[in-house]
Formats: sequence, structure tokens, C-alpha cells
Amino acid sequence: METLHSKKLTKPTTTSASQVFLDVAEVKEDVIILKNGFFRAVLAVSAINFDLKSTDEQEAIVNQYQNFLNSLDFPIQIIVSSRKININNYLKFIDKKEKQQDNELLRMQVSEYKNFIRQLVSVSNIMDKNFYVVVPFAQVENQNKSLLGNLFAGANSKKGIIEKRENFETCKNQLYQRVDHITASLSGIGVRITPLKTQELIELLYNSYNPNLFIKDELGDVSQIELK
Repeated sequence: METLHSKKLTKPTTTSASQVFLDVAEVKEDVIILKNGFFRAVLAVSAINFDLKSTDEQEAIVNQYQNFLNSLDFPIQIIVSSRKININNYLKFIDKKEKQQDNELLRMQVSEYKNFIRQLVSVSNIMDKNFYVVVPFAQVENQNKSLLGNLFAGANSKKGIIEKRENFETCKNQLYQRVDHITASLSGIGVRITPLKTQELIELLYNSYNPNLFIKDELGDVSQIELK
């Protein structure tokens, strides 16, 4: 039976290295590889406002989601991530636009908006909520040897390198067959699904394990943010 987490890997040890407590061995080619050799893909999923839908639309969404769950023959993990956003860069962006504004009336409006945002932030937290679906795959045909062992066995020989690559590609292809199934099923509900790339996976893991640093980090250039 596949599981999303390995209980053996989460047992405390006496070592002080924090990496020992993490299940992740490496991230490559848009795939997370765990220490037990299992694979994970992560899908970013958009949200829909269920309450604003009509009764017929709500029933259709519920039925479609029920059909999606019934079609699964493997476990998935649904993650809701809520993070406090540092909007200092956004305020700097507004301040820059205010100084560049030639129209006095518009400049006053921008200034009022900037002050409103600052006051709003001072009395409440600005949160960013993201939704993810974690898709697992585990090679269960060979119970005596983990996939991680297959991936790294014989790495010094040409044959070993070829076999390692073939094992990785085989498992990745089967993992992404599941990704395609989930993408097609959830698209019928009206949400958008995007598989995370390698860099996005690394950032997600880093931010998840370092929430305090994530809060302190500033947003990038606001003008470069792509609205979804």
C-alpha cells in the first residue's frame, strides 16, 4: 500500500543535522525524490468561489469532484498553504509611481491609496493562500530493493548510468500519467492546474521548512508579477 509519508523516516534521531529529519533526498526534473526512493509531483491548483455559483453549478462541481475522487486508485495529498506576505516592495512600487505621476490629482489619489494600504497592514495580516495537490508514485514491484538504490546503483559504470536513467524515466513517466489524469479530472470543475517545475519545488520546500524566513523575505519586482 502506497503512503504519502514514510513513518520510518520521521522517527527522531540523535544527530543534530536537520536534513536527517527530512524525507527529501533530491529534487530534479520537476520531481521530488524521497529518501525511500518514492517520487512526488506537486500541482498548483487555482481556487473557485463556490458560494457565488448557482445551485446547478454547485451540484455539477460536487458531482464532478465526487467522480474525480472515485476515479483515483492511488492516494493524493491536498495542501492549503496560508502565508503572511511582506508587501514592502509593493509599497515601494506605489511610492515610485506616485513620484512619477505628473497629474496632481492622480498623485494625491495614489498617496491616499498608499496610506490606506499602510494603515490596513498595520491592523491586519495580509495573507496569501495557495492550494497544492501532491501526487505520489512508488515502485512496488521489487520489495527487497528501494528505487533510490536502483537509481544510484552502479553509477560508476556506463551500464549503471544507463540503468539508473531508464529507471528514473520509467517512474517519472508513470508519475506524470497520474498527473495528467488529475489535471484532466480537475479541469472539468473549472480550476487551473499547473505542475511545479524544479525551481518552484525547491522554493516551496524551502519556504515550508523556513516559514520565519519566508515572512521576512520581500516580494520580487511587483511589475514582473504575472497575474493569474
